[in-house]
Amino acid sequence: MGRTYEGIDESLSGWLVAQPVFFVSTAPLDADGKVNCSPKGNRDEFSVLGDRRVAYLDQTGSGVETIAHLQENGRIVIMFCAFAGPPRIVRLHGKGRVVFTNDPDFADLAARFPGGAAVGVRSIVDVDVHRVADSCGYGVPIMRFEEHRPTMDEWSTRKGPEGIRAYWTEKNDASIDGIPGLRSI
Repeated sequence: MGRTYEGIDESLSGWLVAQPVFFVSTAPLDADGKVNCSPKGNRDEFSVLGDRRVAYLDQTGSGVETIAHLQENGRIVIMFCAFAGPPRIVRLHGKGRVVFTNDPDFADLAARFPGGAAVGVRSIVDVDVHRVADSCGYGVPIMRFEEHRPTMDEWSTRKGPEGIRAYWTEKNDASIDGIPGLRSI
């Protein structure tokens, strides 16, 4: 059965950062708005900053839903599930803030990740965790992890910093519901 925790202890922290993928869900305030769930590859891009604080590097993408929703209302849940080893699902509910590359806090947060922030990183999502809970994970299949795709880094490197910024202007200005996304940077 599922449990809730007072916070993220050392054992749970180690398990979270070891998972090769996690999922991020957010929603707009408008009841007719689109709920968003995004998979995130974890190549040292998720960090536990404290027993109730986590962050992840937000790579450039074709959409900007998470950023738009967080700027509007801050609600977020990050879910991890074990695809290998004992079954387990962990959800981190909290209030997130978007730290853009031009934010004074960005460099200090980026230093908390082993590889820093690559050219394709458009922000860091910093989350104050209000609820830490797990559940059985019995319905999650066992799958073998092969490797992370190199495509994102290759694409970002080809585009370069100026090309990435142009892409943000073209594709990341607003969410699919019209909520401001990267208009502020």
